[in-house]
Amino acid sequence: MKKSLSLVLAALVLCAPLCAQDKSATASNDEIQIKQLERAWNEAEARHDAKAVTNIVADTLTYIDFDGSVMNKEQYIRDVTQTTYQADHLYDEGLTVTVYGNAAVVTGIYRETGTSKGKHYTHRVRFTDTWIKQGGVWRCAASQSTLIQGK
Repeated sequence: MKKSLSLVLAALVLCAPLCAQDKSATASNDEIQIKQLERAWNEAEARHDAKAVTNIVADTLTYIDFDGSVMNKEQYIRDVTQTTYQADHLYDEGLTVTVYGNAAVVTGIYRETGTSKGKHYTHRVRFTDTWIKQGGVWRCAASQSTLIQGK
């Protein structure tokens, strides 16, 4: 009996690192996918591409812009396509993805440069995005941005 128990325990100890690697590989794949989606979202927003943005955000999106306005998906898509801003560049300065099973939280900073009403602008914004994985597809369900004031 002791010998059987010892063999079972030894097998569990040997398998534990493999199981942990499997879980971290899945998390890593999800993290990579979400980072790619964040970058694709930036590109789509800069191009005013409503179709691409529609595919990235959830139908239940709550979007809080850096000016404090709150938008649902329909309002946000309209804002993306009818904005007075014309971004030249919209890119992240770094982001962190933390995956919690079928949910993930992304925090980071993005910088946007462009023109608005004929004047050049630069926005630097800290953000938090909440992603939900449903049916194997990641979609952003909530986004909040805070403008970082220049010095």
